[in-house]
Amino acid sequence: MSMERETVIVLDFGGQYNQLIARRVRENNVYCEIYSYKTDLAQIKAKHPKGIILTGGPNSCYAPGAPSCDPEIFTWGVPILGICYGAQLMMRLLGGTVEHAQEREYGQTLVHVDNSCALFEGVQPDTICEMSHNDYITKMADGFAIAAHTDNCPLAAAQDAARKLYALQFHPEVLHTLEGKKMLHNFVYGICRCKGDWKMDDFVDTTVTALRKEIGDGKVLCALSGGVDSSVLAALLAKAVGKQLTCVFVDHGLLRKNEMEEVCKVFGPGNGNFDVNFICVDARERYFSKLAGVNEPERKRKIIGEEFIRVFEEQAKKIGKVDYLAQGTIYPDVVESGLGGESTVIKSHHNVGGLPDTVDFKELIEPLRTLFKDEVRQAGRELGLPEYIVNRQPFPGPGLAIRIIGEVTPEKVAIVQDADAIWREEIAKAGLDKKISQYYAALTNMRSVGVMGDERTYDYAVALRAVTTTDFMTAESYNVPWDVLGVVTSRIVNEVKHVNRVFYDCTGKPPATIEFE
Repeated sequence: MSMERETVIVLDFGGQYNQLIARRVRENNVYCEIYSYKTDLAQIKAKHPKGIILTGGPNSCYAPGAPSCDPEIFTWGVPILGICYGAQLMMRLLGGTVEHAQEREYGQTLVHVDNSCALFEGVQPDTICEMSHNDYITKMADGFAIAAHTDNCPLAAAQDAARKLYALQFHPEVLHTLEGKKMLHNFVYGICRCKGDWKMDDFVDTTVTALRKEIGDGKVLCALSGGVDSSVLAALLAKAVGKQLTCVFVDHGLLRKNEMEEVCKVFGPGNGNFDVNFICVDARERYFSKLAGVNEPERKRKIIGEEFIRVFEEQAKKIGKVDYLAQGTIYPDVVESGLGGESTVIKSHHNVGGLPDTVDFKELIEPLRTLFKDEVRQAGRELGLPEYIVNRQPFPGPGLAIRIIGEVTPEKVAIVQDADAIWREEIAKAGLDKKISQYYAALTNMRSVGVMGDERTYDYAVALRAVTTTDFMTAESYNVPWDVLGVVTSRIVNEVKHVNRVFYDCTGKPPATIEFE
């Protein structure tokens, strides 16, 4: 499905913030895509970009074999913003000089900006920006003028306004650059002259029209997990083709409390929201039998993944031949799998990688593959999904199995479900649900002595987790107030059977992962 829209291109040189830059551009209602610096320039030019952003990177631009691009890109007349490594590379390719800095700059730094530069319109003359560099520009290329400096860095920003080329030594995309969003807004609107046509209501309407045209009278099969991505995918397809869509929801017994009921309430028969063919498979017993006696985390994951494919295959055979298989792939999946951008491959393309090969379908459709998670949520709102679906916490594919250390049993699942429901309820009551990126309860494999009433107990310990993060690649433990932790602890030990201790996990990522297994 191709949809013409104004586009800003992020050319990635291996920096850690490529997705963040693209998200910041999209926050301005301007569509943005990430491409590796290795991409053929003809492909970039064919996109007719309104602007191009060169990202940071881990290298020195003068090092042997350092990532680079064809200087022809600077002759197109397209506005270009170089950030950190991208700024240094721009200067070097255009005849400037970049050298190792005598004094490195890291962290928040006071930057003195020239407000006559279009990038800094409306920015405070002295503003805090996030620096992170070992090298700096010692000689500007011809046509450039200094637009900002710091006490240690004489060239923190430069501009060639005639050619619409701009270079920033700092990172405007991170929150530590206090007016970075304003600078990027100035770039896309004041310099690139974008209109801002990237809006979720337009995306939904345009995508629905495109899906109807592509699918025609074909049949579509969708694996509905109940998570945000698959729910929005199902709602989008329901609006486009209605009863031509069949959603298969597998209850493996490892869902959060009342999750199966919530999904059925939205997509099930007679719900009045989405008129689709809905199949709910009760596979709890077969999953628990397969997981009996299994303690190793990776083995649990494989069993659950393989069993899902078997269940899905069985249902697909009952349905018969379908024309399209729909998957909820989103943009970070594409970038992190190495299919876009230049950053290190973080994970395999988990949606496509998990497809059963034996399902007979003509074509794969992935209508959400251009969206970031926050955009997927907004699309869900536009489609009329309830907030408890749209704002659902991130949930791993293997479900509660990897929030239970050791063997998974129905009894342990019930403990986690009840403890997790209390934790989520009290987080919401305290107004912390919008401040914390992810929070859940897990069951440790530790049992200890306790006393309840006058009786000795020997029961499990529950661990509570709450983290803040912007990208889920790194995370910090959230400082939950003691009074909230006290209420949650009291409720769990009193209301959840077989629990006599509650721990709070204060570990960040790294060294820990966000999930327990």
